[in-house]
Amino acid sequence: MTFLFIIEMIGAVAAAISGIRLASVKRFDWFGAYIVGLVTALGGGTLRDVLLDITVFWTTSWDYFVATGVAMAIVLIFQRQLVRRLKALLVFDAIGLALFTVIGIEKSLMAGRPIWVAIAMGLITGAFGGVLRDILINEEPLIFRKDIYAMASFLGGVVYGIAFALGGDQVACGLSCAGVCLTVRMLALHYSWHLPIMHPDNE
Repeated sequence: MTFLFIIEMIGAVAAAISGIRLASVKRFDWFGAYIVGLVTALGGGTLRDVLLDITVFWTTSWDYFVATGVAMAIVLIFQRQLVRRLKALLVFDAIGLALFTVIGIEKSLMAGRPIWVAIAMGLITGAFGGVLRDILINEEPLIFRKDIYAMASFLGGVVYGIAFALGGDQVACGLSCAGVCLTVRMLALHYSWHLPIMHPDNE
């Protein structure tokens, strides 16, 4: 198996777990929870492929459907540990964000797009599935809150671009990107870092 496929499947399972876990808290049935997990795993990559005008990835393989099934089984088996602890959601969401950022960048480069486009597509791939997840469960999307979420993806993408410009190979660039994205996100959660929020003029 290739490096890209491995991180893609790990990212898919992690993202799907975050969606299924939230659906469980909202007391969705099994099918509804599976759909939320699937949309979380597929959403960012689907938008990426549409914008890049290439074949949408999940129409040629059923890997993501199986990965979501694996995520569903994990949540059912470890429900006590995963559903009742917010930290579990945030960890899996951060892993999905980091790995999908790498996937978005590398698939964009494979499609012949320049690095700046690839960084933007990495952010979309990493964050948009979570946006759809939150919309489906009627929550304000994380990307629109003051949390450092999309910014972590962007910083990881910038690091990927720097490593790429310095001649790093796919594995080195990918690991450096994922490492920075995951580290920034987890540190932001631990230390409650956040971006400034917008205020109306009269406040």
